[in-house]
Amino acid sequence: MKRLPALLAAAVLAACATSPTGRSQLRLFSGTEMNQMGIAAFDEMKQKDALARNPRQSAYVQCVVDALVQELPAGMQQLPWEAQVFADEEPNAFALPGGKVGVNTGMFAVARTQDQLAAVIGHEIGHVMAQHANERVSHTTLAQTGLTAVQAYAGSQGASPQGTQALMAALGAGAQVGYLLPFSRVQESEADVIGQQMMARAGFDPRAAADLWQNMIAASGEGQRAPQLLSTHPDPRNRIDELEARAPALAPDFQQARASGRAPRCG
Repeated sequence: MKRLPALLAAAVLAACATSPTGRSQLRLFSGTEMNQMGIAAFDEMKQKDALARNPRQSAYVQCVVDALVQELPAGMQQLPWEAQVFADEEPNAFALPGGKVGVNTGMFAVARTQDQLAAVIGHEIGHVMAQHANERVSHTTLAQTGLTAVQAYAGSQGASPQGTQALMAALGAGAQVGYLLPFSRVQESEADVIGQQMMARAGFDPRAAADLWQNMIAASGEGQRAPQLLSTHPDPRNRIDELEARAPALAPDFQQARASGRAPRCG
């Protein structure tokens, strides 16, 4: 038990990494392990969830994905990138390690142009590029390890089961609200930056990222949002302001992409 803090500290130091924006990260798992997890999760979703059967929608999403992937580092371009449209009216999209992208049919109601669809898919691929899944799983694993250690220590000191349960509940809430959720908001903001850069370099208009979130607000209604403190996403209005502020600086990348022939015609 006494050696556990030292072992945890050694693991953290050994797993330190840097995100594409220069932020320090914790990654306890290899890229191969994360890719295997992502592919397995995607396969399971395709087996259990309803799939859309519209070939035009599938081709549309795959076209956007293919254009964005060309702007990834060479090693990531070699992944077996696959897009799947799911028959779900919830406007949502995701990307998983291993090169897997999912888009719900409900997303087409808010991502009304190929540029807006590129904004949301670029954001999700940005999570993969920055290895946010690895980071998230690593922090969750570390938090669970710490809580397990506290539970074992409390038991060794003769604490009652009720007392140990209360202690675990308090520490669990503290870990989630004070550490894991705020950290996830940082990931979301970072994926916004990466995704908007990626879409501009791929020949999609970076101004469309702000338009997408305007559409999302109109579709969902702001009154239904949880307080920002307990949200895993940045406040939509703040997000739009930041996306709008970054767009002019990305205009040269967008114009250069178009001038060099990177002008996607997906939709």
